[in-house]
Amino acid sequence: MYYIVETSKSFNQAAIDLESAVKNHGFGVLHVHDLGATLRSKGIAFSEECKVFEVCNPVQAAKVLSTDMRLNMALPCRISVFTEQGKTKIGLIKPVQMLSALSQDAALIEVAKEVEEKTMQMIDEAQEISVS
Repeated sequence: MYYIVETSKSFNQAAIDLESAVKNHGFGVLHVHDLGATLRSKGIAFSEECKVFEVCNPVQAAKVLSTDMRLNMALPCRISVFTEQGKTKIGLIKPVQMLSALSQDAALIEVAKEVEEKTMQMIDEAQEISVS
């Protein structure tokens, strides 16, 4: 159900590289939630880092919404960069499995497959070490 990779990059570098990968694949970043900072700002002792990127491809989103408006609650896609016990990870909940739980529409499952392929490519691209 999850697709999570570990990277040797720092948390901040992985977040920067994910944002670039999202744009390289024709998606946009709608918002970034810095959950670690939010929790700490509320006085909670939270040592890990976690940024959740809400990403969207407008063409794919329109296909989903025009087929079943209720699925707006499953949009946009979310990709997280986070730390866990000193390791930086990037991951998501796979769109096909999530959407399959919400709809049996074959056309929607095809959209989810396309989105899943792209979002996993984004994660893989952000994971890789850049050679410049």
